[in-house]
Amino acid sequence: MDSLDTLKLLSSQMSFEADGEPRSSSAAPVCYSPKETDQAFVHPAQLPNGRKILLLKTLLSSACERDCFYCPFRAGRDFHRATFNPDEFAGLFSKLNQSGAAEGVFLSSGLAGGGVRTQDKLLDTAELLRKKHQFKGYLHLKIMPGAEKDQVYRAMQLADRVSVNLEAPNSERLAKLAPHKIFIEELLQPLKWIEEIRRTVPAHKFWNGRWPSTVTQFVAGGSDESDLELLTTTNWLNKNVRLKRVYFSAFHPIRDTPFENKPSVDPMREHRLYQASFLLRDYGFDVEDLPFTNASNLPLNADPKQAWAQKYLTNKPIEINKAEKRELIRIPGIGLKGADAILNARRSSKLRDLSALKKLGVIAERAAPYLLFNGRKAPAQLMLL
Repeated sequence: MDSLDTLKLLSSQMSFEADGEPRSSSAAPVCYSPKETDQAFVHPAQLPNGRKILLLKTLLSSACERDCFYCPFRAGRDFHRATFNPDEFAGLFSKLNQSGAAEGVFLSSGLAGGGVRTQDKLLDTAELLRKKHQFKGYLHLKIMPGAEKDQVYRAMQLADRVSVNLEAPNSERLAKLAPHKIFIEELLQPLKWIEEIRRTVPAHKFWNGRWPSTVTQFVAGGSDESDLELLTTTNWLNKNVRLKRVYFSAFHPIRDTPFENKPSVDPMREHRLYQASFLLRDYGFDVEDLPFTNASNLPLNADPKQAWAQKYLTNKPIEINKAEKRELIRIPGIGLKGADAILNARRSSKLRDLSALKKLGVIAERAAPYLLFNGRKAPAQLMLL
């Protein structure tokens, strides 16, 4: 098997690993196939600075000694495995990058020989990319379960982003999903180390003079957890380890795994979890504000921000010309940029109707039921504009 065939094999099942646009958005993985890549998989991704790139997502090796119940790479599963050595992969990716076929790389691996040994191979690959091949683009490195603190530190010096997949929201749920992973010591502890290093080591000592961003991922529905459990952990992570984003991957069964007969999770659940996680991270919502059902899940048929507004703002609409930013961003149809635009516009004149909001980029028809203009509701006919 040549290097490109190995790359195709290792990258072909990486769509379950999120980095970039959530799967619930319009940016689904695509296959980009100029001659240089021979149909190696790359994915559209958005960098922390907002720039979009073509990202190669792949494994260094699909050999794995762990037996996670949902994973396509679990030990004992019968499929063709492949492995790159660090120098081979670094050389191949450098050629792809120079040809313009891939602008960045997300590098993970199956766990073989323990977390420390596997992490060393990932770090060796990153060192070769940065030093031997002078790659200055986007690099996302996975932190392996069982990696040591010094390895986490070195990964932070080489990468633009590092990640640790928690997979489940707590120890009890993880045991149902990945019985030989240890939630606190193997998965949560590296995230704490990353934040500790950020707080104690100056940013100029890291790649491009910045601390790398950090993300994690949950397998939504894999361990029969509730949305409340997922979002409670998400909220804790946002506040305590400063994650850039939490990703959610709706569970779907993989053949020849213990969960092969477990039903797939509705993709809308993944979408609602993303919406709720952004409310927690960016909009000042608390977990208690979210509209959970009696089963502690988000309703699939309602945007969580809209559901909150219907409950709390329908009979207490907000005065658009007096509201503070923290009030404005809780109104459906008004995002962070829209709230800033409203505050700027109010410095010169009062906002008198929905058409003024439309000019500011607000989705006025969504916001209208929850607004007052100088003490009055918006005229019904303007709400149809």
